[in-house]
Amino acid sequence: MEINIRRISIDDVSVLSLMARQTFNDTFTGTCTEADMLSFLDQFYSTAQLGSELLDEEMYCFFAEADGVPVAYLQFKEAYNSFPEIKRWKALELKRIYVLAGFHGKGIAQKLMDLFLGFANEKKYEVVWLGVWEHNIRAQKFYEKYGFADSGYTHDFPIGKTPQTDKWLWKFLA
Repeated sequence: MEINIRRISIDDVSVLSLMARQTFNDTFTGTCTEADMLSFLDQFYSTAQLGSELLDEEMYCFFAEADGVPVAYLQFKEAYNSFPEIKRWKALELKRIYVLAGFHGKGIAQKLMDLFLGFANEKKYEVVWLGVWEHNIRAQKFYEKYGFADSGYTHDFPIGKTPQTDKWLWKFLA
């Protein structure tokens, strides 16, 4: 299986929307009501919403493709609003990294993370950060392998009316 990474274009918005909806649902199904999940997916993973994100020149979005077929995606941006404590440094937020379930364990997430960290180092960011659901131990272990640590800060990340809490993880760069 050959894995290639390419920047997502506005022409890919339908494929991105389907993948984003599927991967988010796979990750969080059972943690909220079905109505809350559908409402969340419609709000944050519609083609209109994702299209506006793709048109943001400061947002970076990439597909990982297995033999030419998108199987994962990555999204990052220099951002500070969600995590005010991070404003002390030049910071890059990893907004999303999702892999279709059938492609877990094949090194695809690692390739995307390497791209993200390479970009951050090249652009001389001082810190990279992300939010991860407090009960997503698999993701937390993945991030720990890359040197991310719990910042001690959390934030609410409700799915509809269902309360959820994310931990802020960060990694300081040399």
